[in-house]
Amino acid sequence: MSKHSPQSLTFDDLEPGDEWESPSRTVTESDVVGFAGLSGDFNPIHVDHESARLGAFGRPVAHGLLGLSISSGLASHSPRVDTLAFLEIVEWKFLQPIGFGDTIRVVSRIESIQPKGRGRRAVVTWHRRLVNHQGVTVQEGRTRTLVRGRAGLGGDESSGG
Repeated sequence: MSKHSPQSLTFDDLEPGDEWESPSRTVTESDVVGFAGLSGDFNPIHVDHESARLGAFGRPVAHGLLGLSISSGLASHSPRVDTLAFLEIVEWKFLQPIGFGDTIRVVSRIESIQPKGRGRRAVVTWHRRLVNHQGVTVQEGRTRTLVRGRAGLGGDESSGG
């Protein structure tokens, strides 16, 4: 039986304006507690139900950086791109809280592609929106990644072998 790996897109397969929507994921209290332990951020707005109930949102909410982290993971699958490196967060805005039980997904759109290294790679600028189950954009921003090109795969047909 043959084993097949999912194919990753190179920057040659991408065009500005292309857009993808990721699968959804529900944010749980366990996610928030785990992130608090990992990051060391035990702000009561995230982990103390009574304190959070009296706060601005009337309930505990996920860390903004947890939302950003989840969006990065979701975006890595839609589309599956041959990413060499995450280069930068150009800008990121935290627009609305993410509550326990919110189901979120990422909408990714390519803004620009800048080929580098004689076509072996390119800097891709993405606009990403983290959207909840009600269709509300809760976070959004622009990031840049370094993406391999077909010329960087080694077995390129144009290289003669």
